[in-house]
Amino acid sequence: MTTAATLLAAEGSSPIMPHAYELVVGGFAFLVVFLVVGKILTPRIQKTLAERTEAIEGGIKKAEDLQAEAQRTLADYRAQLAEARQEAARLREEAREQGAQIKAELREEAQAEARRLVEAAHAQIEADRQQALAQLQSEIGRLSTDLAGRIVGESLEDEARQRRIIDRFLDEIEARPEAVR
Repeated sequence: MTTAATLLAAEGSSPIMPHAYELVVGGFAFLVVFLVVGKILTPRIQKTLAERTEAIEGGIKKAEDLQAEAQRTLADYRAQLAEARQEAARLREEAREQGAQIKAELREEAQAEARRLVEAAHAQIEADRQQALAQLQSEIGRLSTDLAGRIVGESLEDEARQRRIIDRFLDEIEARPEAVR
């Protein structure tokens, strides 16, 4: 046998069973460690774990609140964007309407100005025609007086007589249907 086995056999103890004093010392050491861990370390560990849990849960809650705020801000932004688009469409439509109205007003003013110019031109033409007619009548009267004076052989310088002859001559010309006006 070996020396270890001889020693064990001499003492009369089993290698599996420890001595009683080892059990007492081991039990006392276990109780000390158990009390230190149970009374001192466990509350500190639990306190640290609770703080970390609160911090994590607080961070999660804060993140959820921030995400909800971001969603509200995004919804507000989208609403403002939609409102701005509607406002821009309304402004474009108003500008189109104002442009059409200004265009119609300008067209109407241009047509009124054209009518005024045409009427003024017609009035000027009528005035020129009347003036030309008066000059023509005067010239015809003078020529007819000269001709009548030559035919009659006497001077028709008397203005009243001359006027009567001219008027009678012009009346006769106007009375004829083939007379050109």
